[in-house]
Amino acid sequence: MKTGTSKDGTTIAYDQVGTGFPLILVTGALGVRSGSMQDGFVNLLMDHFTVINYDRRGRGDSTDTKPYAPEREIEDIEALIDAAGGEAYLYGVSSGAILALEAAAQFPNKVKKLAMYEPPFIIDGSRPPLPVDYVEQLDKATAENRRGDAVNIFMMQALLIPQEFVDMMRNAPPPEGMYADDVKPPAWSDMETVAHTLAYDGRIVREYLAGHPLPAGRWNAFTGEGLVLVGGSSEPFFHDGAKVLAANVPNIRYQVLEGQDHAVSPSALAPALVAFLS
Repeated sequence: MKTGTSKDGTTIAYDQVGTGFPLILVTGALGVRSGSMQDGFVNLLMDHFTVINYDRRGRGDSTDTKPYAPEREIEDIEALIDAAGGEAYLYGVSSGAILALEAAAQFPNKVKKLAMYEPPFIIDGSRPPLPVDYVEQLDKATAENRRGDAVNIFMMQALLIPQEFVDMMRNAPPPEGMYADDVKPPAWSDMETVAHTLAYDGRIVREYLAGHPLPAGRWNAFTGEGLVLVGGSSEPFFHDGAKVLAANVPNIRYQVLEGQDHAVSPSALAPALVAFLS
């Protein structure tokens, strides 16, 4: 494990493995740098890149500095780029894709290529928007140390998983063989460990999950090559948002990974990233 220091003094923990041009992985909600799924993903990339796999602030071995703001996470990414030598590729998934996109637009001379998987953009009425008090609900659950309830709120309101399935996840491990090893969700207790950061992700995505058009010209400062990937089995709103992003930001193209959904398999994702970034 290595550590870097962000602009506000937060310690960012990361692993650095492999050889080649630096590639920084930006996880989504509840994501941490360790775990079988993330480890497998890193193993598929490390022969092609110097992979920088980090704990976002407030998670794992990274520290946290209050008050939180999404801008601090952009600064965390810049600190990692600087630690890697001043230039890097970025890959982000879900809310992490939005962070990677924002960082690429703010530091276009440092981010040479940008890859994203399913940034959660709701640009129309094709999917219910987040409740207006979503972040406040998460803040309240966290303040009252109801971590399991925070995960429950995220599952039902952000992912739209029905209550009965959330209850199954919360009360018992999934049946053997229900998930492939490389897409198996973390244990409920592991999700509770980082549940306090769900409100952070809520603040990152809040303006993009409201059913409004994407902000015109917001990310056009990024002039490198970009790729936005969407699973062929994913909900239509992921495709709609990705297509609009690709149509409006120069040099970003849209690609479908057939047979995948939001819980993308690393073995399907890694070859697409290697092909694009290489």
